[in-house]
Amino acid sequence: MALPIAADDVRHAHAAIEGAVVRTPTTYSKALTLVTGADVFVKFENLQYTGSFKERGARNQLASLSAKDCKRGVIASSAGNFAQAVAYHAGLLGIPARVVMPSAPPPVKVARTEALGARVSLHGRSFDDAKKHAESLAVADGLTLLSPFDTPEVIAGEGTVAIEMLEDVPDLDTLVVPVGGGGLLSGMAVVGRDMAPGVELVGVQSEAFPGMVAALRGDPPPVGGTTIAEGIAVKQPGAITRAILEALETDVVVVSEPRIEEAVCMYLEVEKVVAEGAGAAPLAALLQHGDRFAGRRVGLVLSGGNIDLTLLASVIIRGVVRSGRLAVLRVTLPDEPGALGRLTTIVGEHGANIIEVRHGRYALSMQLRLAQVELTVEASTAAQVDELVAAIDAAGYAVHVLPAA
Repeated sequence: MALPIAADDVRHAHAAIEGAVVRTPTTYSKALTLVTGADVFVKFENLQYTGSFKERGARNQLASLSAKDCKRGVIASSAGNFAQAVAYHAGLLGIPARVVMPSAPPPVKVARTEALGARVSLHGRSFDDAKKHAESLAVADGLTLLSPFDTPEVIAGEGTVAIEMLEDVPDLDTLVVPVGGGGLLSGMAVVGRDMAPGVELVGVQSEAFPGMVAALRGDPPPVGGTTIAEGIAVKQPGAITRAILEALETDVVVVSEPRIEEAVCMYLEVEKVVAEGAGAAPLAALLQHGDRFAGRRVGLVLSGGNIDLTLLASVIIRGVVRSGRLAVLRVTLPDEPGALGRLTTIVGEHGANIIEVRHGRYALSMQLRLAQVELTVEASTAAQVDELVAAIDAAGYAVHVLPAA
């Protein structure tokens, strides 16, 4: 079947957006290679001015509008990244822009979108709710409706990521790409297969929003849920993007929320970069489906870095807990002067840091002349925590490790 866009459309888009978006680096990661068992190259789209790949599709789509459409103004629906991209490039091109976002987006994305000059409305609980409202406002107010993923112009613009990756690293075996509506993956698949016919393209979705997986199987759209990867939390993917992925027999896998959180922490700790949940999903796929990628030269698209700081802080703490470096120890002590001091001395001697102390003496469940202490401690490694527990036990104190979460 004839595809809705051709590889040359992506090449034309690449020429059209040149100079307006950043040509981001594709860099070999020795650390991620050691962790995953694949030869890992990362495309850092979080280095775009608005922090995500969405600028590519937005710019190409806006540049294709007629003078009449530009004068009337545009409206778009977005979970945040497309909103910022539209606001930024519409401002550069002198086009009035409105954006509809779900009612609880990361505050940083709303503030940034408004700062870039777009008028923001919040509507509904999900991207799909916002999309329907934007469609109705476009009709009511005579605005040009922009799609974040399901027009040939945005697909071609986003596909330019593959051009740059394969120019920088021509012998990649696999490109791993986050999938929401499917614009990025479908555009990359079209031009990627043309440039490197043997290259494999693998899409990644959160198990909470496997919309494209369901669409490719012919199943009803999933109900949805809560995900850290709100940038790909799309229940109903695009019709054009689905047709492209079906025609090119492109595979899409799902990953768990804990794996996405782990990937966000790994990017921060290993690569020293911030990845939002959607941007970390490809790395999560390598962590969860390691056998599939082992020994292959794999390009990961770190699609964006716009994560709310409070959410990032929670992810970091949860990551420390999962790693075993943060633990809660319940210790039974004799209720006598100096007992707590001796315990804390043991902790210090083993290089751990006490985050919180709870000291109880009067609970009826306790025997008289005993006290119970709960210590939240932080160590460099899980093994260091184990050594500390052994030392407390050797000192004659009953100690139990409690769940830290």
